[in-house]
Amino acid sequence: MSVHDHEKHGRENLKIGVITASNSRTPETDESGKVIRTLLEEAGHLVAYYAVIPDDGEKIAAALVTNLENLDAIIVNGGTGITARDGTTEVVKSLLDKELEGFGELFRMLSFNEIGAAAMMSRAIAGVRHGKFIAALPGSPDACRLAMEKLLIPQLGHITYLLSK
Repeated sequence: MSVHDHEKHGRENLKIGVITASNSRTPETDESGKVIRTLLEEAGHLVAYYAVIPDDGEKIAAALVTNLENLDAIIVNGGTGITARDGTTEVVKSLLDKELEGFGELFRMLSFNEIGAAAMMSRAIAGVRHGKFIAALPGSPDACRLAMEKLLIPQLGHITYLLSK
């Protein structure tokens, strides 16, 4: 079966959560979260959970674990860089049953085409926890748009279909 045949089995109208990990943003100033939510809704998905959570590993983990069971996927943005306060990647990685290494690799490749060598500092990650998809993106609106348009929107339906088997 070809890739296109597989993608015909993609699920639609997914229930997705969006978490912004930030000490400085609010729901009103969260441009990256808005980009993600808008693109999900334009693709026909329901954003069933949204929160801005401080850059605190325990709070991010609690939000992921508590909400993931009622959703098809959660997309986190923020905290995937290399500064001392960037801990989202470690939190997500600690919760995953399976990591999709290709997600981070492809995201950095696409980012390199847009921003050059600075793309190496992104620690974007994605994987599966208890049959549900989680992705963690950088906090930049441009990075979120890139990940959503080139990777996540085209594949979320297919990913969740495969996880439902």
